[in-house]
Amino acid sequence: MLIKTFGAAVQGINATLITIEVNCTTGIRFLLVGLPDASVKESHQRIVSALQVNGLKFPRQQVVINMSPADIRKEGSAYDLPLAVGILAASGTVMPEKINDYIIMGELSLDGTILPVKGALPIAVMAKENGFKGLIFPAENAKEAAVVEGLEVYGVNNIRQVVGFFNNEIELTRTEVDINDEFKNNCSLFEFDFSDVKGQESVKRALEVAAAGGHNIVMIGPPGAGKSMMAKRMPSILPPLSLGEALETTKIHSVAGKTDGNVSLMSHRPFRSPHHTISDVAMVGGGTYPQPGEISLAHNGVLFLDELPEFNRSVLEVMRQPLEDRKITISRAKFTVDYPASFMLVSAMNPCPCGFYNHPEKQCVCPHGAVQKYLNKISGPLLDRIDIHIEIVPVPFEKISDKTPAEHSSEISKRVVRAREIQAERFKNVQGVYCNAQMNSKMLSKFASPDETGLNLLKTAMERLNLSARAYDRILKVSRTIADLDESENIESSHLAEAINYRNLDRETWAG
Repeated sequence: MLIKTFGAAVQGINATLITIEVNCTTGIRFLLVGLPDASVKESHQRIVSALQVNGLKFPRQQVVINMSPADIRKEGSAYDLPLAVGILAASGTVMPEKINDYIIMGELSLDGTILPVKGALPIAVMAKENGFKGLIFPAENAKEAAVVEGLEVYGVNNIRQVVGFFNNEIELTRTEVDINDEFKNNCSLFEFDFSDVKGQESVKRALEVAAAGGHNIVMIGPPGAGKSMMAKRMPSILPPLSLGEALETTKIHSVAGKTDGNVSLMSHRPFRSPHHTISDVAMVGGGTYPQPGEISLAHNGVLFLDELPEFNRSVLEVMRQPLEDRKITISRAKFTVDYPASFMLVSAMNPCPCGFYNHPEKQCVCPHGAVQKYLNKISGPLLDRIDIHIEIVPVPFEKISDKTPAEHSSEISKRVVRAREIQAERFKNVQGVYCNAQMNSKMLSKFASPDETGLNLLKTAMERLNLSARAYDRILKVSRTIADLDESENIESSHLAEAINYRNLDRETWAG
C-alpha cells in the first residue's frame, strides 16, 4: 500500500515541503532513498525500537521510502515521526484519511517519546502557504508553531498519541496562542535598566543617540569604567520590536535551535555578546550544513563585541560587508542561503594594552608606540563603519555613592521612539531605509545638509582636529539624529558640534 506523509526541510530561514512516500510490498528489505543524510538513515533503528516498546508492529514486509524532492539533502532526526507514521499507515496500522491534512515532524527516542526539533516557526509558515490544515509537532515546539494563525497545532509527547489521533481513538488538545496579548505583556520587561548606572551622563547620551539613529558605536575607556554594564542595557532603550520584526527574529532563532520552548514569540530585541575567541564561521554563519551566525542571531538587535582589539582580525573583517548590506550570503557548491543581518554594532575596548592611557589618575605604562599599535588591530575600513566613538573615564566616588536615582530606561526609550517615528516618516518612500544610519550620500545631501554656519564649523573642526575625510558623512548622519532627538527640522551648529565630539578615533593626535 502506498502512503504519503508530509514533512519539511529548512534552508536558510525558510522551509521547503518534503513529501515522504512509503510503499509496503512483498519482501524483507528496508530501502530509504531521496538524498537522506546519516542521521535520517539511522531513523530505521529508532523507529523499530519506538514501535516495539509501545506495542506497535513494524511491518514484516519490504518497505521502500522516497523523500521528495530527491535533489534536496534531508538532514537531522526530525523526520523520524513522519517516517514512522507513513510506515504504520502503509502497513494498515494507522488510518490514512487525515494524514494528508497535516505536516508531521519530530524526533523519536527509543521508548517512543517525541523530542523537539529546530525550525518550527518557518515550517508553520510554509504549512499555511501550502494550504495544510495543521501540524503535528513535539509538545516543546507547539507554542512556537501556534504563532501562525489559521493552523491547527497539536503538541504530542509520545507516538501512541499520534497513532490514537489518526485512528480517531483520542482527541488531542489544540495549542493556541494570543500573539498580541503575549507580545504586549513581555515587550516592556527588561532585566537591566539604565537607572542602575551612576554618572557617565555623556556616555549615556551617546548611547541614546546611537539607539535613536541605529548607529554603530565604540566605547573606549579603562577597565571597570562601566563599558559592558552600559552595553547590556542598550536593548532597554531601543524601540520595541514590531510584530513583523518579532516573527523574523524568532524564525532565525528557531532555525538555530535557540528559542525557549515556553515562549511563542521573541518580544525583546536580541543581545548577542560572543567571546573574542569566536571563529569567522561562528560569527557570520556557515558550516557543512549552514547555520545562522552571531550577526544573524543579532538581527533586529544588538551585537556587542567586548575587548574589540582582542578579536581575531579576520573575524572583524568579515563583518564589513554585512554591516553595509545588512545580510550575509552563504554559498555552497549546490545551493546558496541568505541570512538577514541588520544589527547594531556596540563595541568596547581599552585604550591601550595596560588600559590606562588618558586615565585622569593612573599612569599608562605602555612603551612608546604601543597605543597606536593596539589601535591598529582595528582596521580603518571597520572604524569607518562605526559612527560614534566615545571615551569613558572612571566614575568618581561622589557619583558612585550618590543615592539620587538615575534616569530610567523607559524615559530614554520614549525619546528614542519619538526620533525613530520622525525617521520613519522621512524615509517612508525609500525602500529598505528605516533609520539615519542607513542613509547614503544622496540622501545626506537631501536630508542632512547643514547651513552655511554649520559648514564652516565642520570645516574648522576637520582642519583643527585632523579628522579624516571619511568622518564627514558620519558626522552628518549623527547630527541628523541629534536634530531628530531635539525634534528640529534643520541641523543646527549645536547638533554638528556634538556629532564632531563623537569622532575621537579619527583624530590623528588621539594615540599620541
